Amino acid sequence: MSTSAPARPVSPQSGLDGFFRITERGSTVGREIRGGLATFFTMAYIVVLNPIIIGTQADSTGAFLGGGDPQRAMLLVAAATALVAGVMTILMGIVANYPLALATGLGLNAFVTYGIAKLPQMTWADAMGLVVLEGFIILILVLTGFRTAVFHAIPGQLKTAISVGIGLFITLIGLYDAGVVRKAPATPVELGVGGFLAGWPTLVFVVGLLAIIVMMVRNVRGAILIGIIGATALAILVEAIGKIGPMFSGGKMANPTGWGLNVPAMPAQVVAAPDLGLLGQFNLLGSFSRIGLVSAGLLVFTLMLADFFDTMGTMVAIGGEAGLLDEEGNPPNTERILVVDSIAAIAGGAASVSSNTSYIESASGVGEGARTGLASVVTGVMFLLAMFVAPLVQVVPYEAATPALVVVGFLMMQQVSGIDWYDVEIAIPAFLTIVLMPFSYSITAGIGAGFVAFVVIKIARGKAGAVHPLMWLVSLLFVLYFAIDPVKQALGVG
Repeated sequence: MSTSAPARPVSPQSGLDGFFRITERGSTVGREIRGGLATFFTMAYIVVLNPIIIGTQADSTGAFLGGGDPQRAMLLVAAATALVAGVMTILMGIVANYPLALATGLGLNAFVTYGIAKLPQMTWADAMGLVVLEGFIILILVLTGFRTAVFHAIPGQLKTAISVGIGLFITLIGLYDAGVVRKAPATPVELGVGGFLAGWPTLVFVVGLLAIIVMMVRNVRGAILIGIIGATALAILVEAIGKIGPMFSGGKMANPTGWGLNVPAMPAQVVAAPDLGLLGQFNLLGSFSRIGLVSAGLLVFTLMLADFFDTMGTMVAIGGEAGLLDEEGNPPNTERILVVDSIAAIAGGAASVSSNTSYIESASGVGEGARTGLASVVTGVMFLLAMFVAPLVQVVPYEAATPALVVVGFLMMQQVSGIDWYDVEIAIPAFLTIVLMPFSYSITAGIGAGFVAFVVIKIARGKAGAVHPLMWLVSLLFVLYFAIDPVKQALGVG
């Protein structure tokens, strides 16, 4: 699939069309709205999942977020998660005019929970203070031009590999969350339960996936969004008849063929007033006095590096799928995208919901035709509404939303033809980038492996002088990132 920008019409536009450059990018208001809705429904799970990850866990002092019990913490986290995601996604649409949604970063929230808040003497406020600090550092790097310069220093075909790798990554996420691919006793993963597809929820996923595929090949507009809504309706019907119940209960596997996240059923209460009591509950520098300068510094570095490159990979992947990249693989308004993303990290920490970052699930909206920031505004408004209708958001189960991720993974995989697989200097780094993202379940790990391999191969071929100075610097930082645990042990900070 070509990653070059589509042809631009010369006729001027005005109003909404002119502000978002909708016609200029080959889109329509209808497509942008459908795309924004598709992105929301594909990533709305974060409003439910983030409270489970950080709301149910106590810090090292035994306190939960908000100072109450886990149930109250989850309600607080859900409201704040939706608020920050909504505001920052709208900001992305208006400021950067890019079809990219933001919310609490998965992986980052787990690291903040288990790798920071549970350290001896650390509190939730201290942990969120480090997130805010990391966001400020990233913002400074953007405003000084450093982050943008690093992005431009990356070879174009390596950026393409990042897009392809993310495509495989979100495909794995979709298959795993739907229970089609699972952990296995004898092998890392297996198909379904014991090597076979089993359970009505899996059937909902299969039906949803096939429905989207059929609609796509028949050029039905809104195929992904229709598929999500239709699969959700089917899931509600299946649960009403079969009384299947959840896969997990009390944090343990209770029913292998149950629903993965939400049990689809119309909620008794649809509207509820949000409690935003978590806003501002952070201690910016408290961690430095609790665990020391070196330990706190290493934690900030780890957060920063993951945040730094996850967004770069995501915005390239989205731009490539939307046909918005220039000849060097750069999206429009790169610096504005990165500024908003940096502010989102600060906002996430300040609201005690962990760092907010760009979501690759935005690709589902692009798959529906989204090409401008109007789609992001639609997604953001939906997140703001989700603060009040959180019970309704919980109706959509994994099995109904994840078929969209698999389809979008295919669309992103098509970009692999843009890599010269006979040039080992780029093919090997591209290969490592692509395979390590899904296999390590980390976008950052894939990007880091590709960068380091690229530099090493250039050195081996006597072309070290051809490597951009910033690629040298970033690759060295990734070496430190991969060796962060040995470094901690060597410094005696554990």
